[in-house]
Amino acid sequence: MDELITYLLQYGNFNSQQIDLIKGLVKSRKLKKGDYFSEAGNISKEIAFVKKGIFRVCYFDKEGNEITKYFVEENHFAVDITSYMSLIPSSEYIQAITDMELLIFKESSMETLSQTIIIWDQVVDKITSKAMIEKFNKTSLMMAEDATTRYLNFQNRFPSLVNRIPLQYLASYIGVTKHSLSRIRKEIST
Repeated sequence: MDELITYLLQYGNFNSQQIDLIKGLVKSRKLKKGDYFSEAGNISKEIAFVKKGIFRVCYFDKEGNEITKYFVEENHFAVDITSYMSLIPSSEYIQAITDMELLIFKESSMETLSQTIIIWDQVVDKITSKAMIEKFNKTSLMMAEDATTRYLNFQNRFPSLVNRIPLQYLASYIGVTKHSLSRIRKEIST
């Protein structure tokens, strides 16, 4: 719980009563590797703070290929924000690729916090803005690069993730086959 409070304090000052309220409204949850936090077709009604583990956010293209859009690691929030804010069915999946420890904000908890803590909505807006910029940077910076450069840049920008993400998901993220990524990794290491 301390990780969450430390994270929130970067975006606003909360007094001890407000911190106690936040702690009282957040629920712990564990997911096993392979479990889904959110699935396409469902409306997102919860927000997860990742205490331990890695999510991947993915979707299926028109040909039925599974495409990994990005990863969510420790000390970040996970939610399909479009589904959550607009109350529309999600078009993507949020899947645990490791065993996970989460802190969950239910929709009703978010409403209570919004109505009780004056700065809550401002803090949420700041976190959402930062997350959108990070999401954009994770996805758009690689579009014009060749596969080897995309892999090397991923390795440089996210060194803590490279060896924790299964090869097929990393390959999907950088837009190559698993075989191609294996070849790229072999060429780099020689």
